[in-house]
Amino acid sequence: MALFQYLTKDPDGNRKEGEIRADSLDLAAQKLSGGGMLVVKLTEVDTTWDFLGPFLDEVTLSIERFKNRIPLSNIVFFTRQLSTMFSAGLTLERAVQGLALEEKHKKFKKILIDVGENIRKGLNLSESLQRHPGVFSNLFVALTKAGEVSGNLNDILDQLATYLENLDDTRRKVRSAMNYPIFMVIFLSGMIGAMFIFIIPKFSEVYAQLGANLPGATRALVNLSEWMSIHFYTIFFTSIVMMILIWLITKTQRGGFIFDSVLLKLPVFGPLIDQSILNKFCKTFGILLGAGVPVLDSMALLKKVVDNRVYEKAIGDASNYIRDGYNISTALRRTEVFPSILLQLASTGEETGELDSLLDRAADYYFKQVNALVDRMTTLIEPILILAVGAVIALMVVITYLPVFYLGSALQQGL
Repeated sequence: MALFQYLTKDPDGNRKEGEIRADSLDLAAQKLSGGGMLVVKLTEVDTTWDFLGPFLDEVTLSIERFKNRIPLSNIVFFTRQLSTMFSAGLTLERAVQGLALEEKHKKFKKILIDVGENIRKGLNLSESLQRHPGVFSNLFVALTKAGEVSGNLNDILDQLATYLENLDDTRRKVRSAMNYPIFMVIFLSGMIGAMFIFIIPKFSEVYAQLGANLPGATRALVNLSEWMSIHFYTIFFTSIVMMILIWLITKTQRGGFIFDSVLLKLPVFGPLIDQSILNKFCKTFGILLGAGVPVLDSMALLKKVVDNRVYEKAIGDASNYIRDGYNISTALRRTEVFPSILLQLASTGEETGELDSLLDRAADYYFKQVNALVDRMTTLIEPILILAVGAVIALMVVITYLPVFYLGSALQQGL
């Protein structure tokens, strides 16, 4: 979030100065003028060296999401049921309280009870949901607020539930494509570690008793095994510290941008991640525009939805272009990040006035692309990984048993 200094006046003429954080100048102005205040001056503060605040915000939000991990299926069911109950004539308070009583997930049940209590105290639904950022995303809160303002909350909630279901499907497909390779890598690492720490030392003791001259490859393997056995705990704790450091670096602006850039350039997984992000971008943008959310506000929300710093920067640049007077398709094109198919659909949608529906079609296209990539990856990667694992283990076994081929001479030397 950017930092802004402001000067405001209330209806009685009293002046107030201070600082406020917001995603854009327009959002900061809306926050300040929401209470009937007149914004006299609003300027952005240069926070080039102020990296600690956003970094701590990212870490805190990640920890909050980890502590309050709620299955997306539970949130989808809650959203769908809330839409149905509200459209049937129940008040939001009764609907949320009823869903809280039926909820089986303990953490989510506690959160829904709190949401119901806040609604009973006079807060609206969006304000109540906003108090749980680790569970309800900025998009969820923004769409709920748009539904409250426009008066079609039940329709917005129904669209939101459908969107979350599609998002869950996309996420599940991406994870299914990555789970097998990750499992095979972990399995291979575990097998290699077990051989180095437990199996190879046994063979080295036998070879030492026989007094055999080991081949160079076997000798190098034995020396590496001894080093790993001696420094096992150091290697283990260093690996954990390195993973924590990498995770913390990804929470910084520059580190996260570099990490996400590398992800998008991976030879196999990069296109899958890219298509998944574009599916999420198009689907979200279409829903926001269809719900009547202003374009700049929609772009600010999209930055928080894509979960990739490269696209976040591109969306931020496009927002600045739109603020300068460019239309949406031209602004997206100037970032040089978005593909030509999306740009053509956006341009056509602006000309015909059906941008939200064309964005929804683009989201369906990218969803099909994700499905095709997942099918192709599972077809090709599984046999390749099986062959790779077999080759590595076979190589280690051959190197370990290599002295056995010279066992006759080794036994004569031992005698």
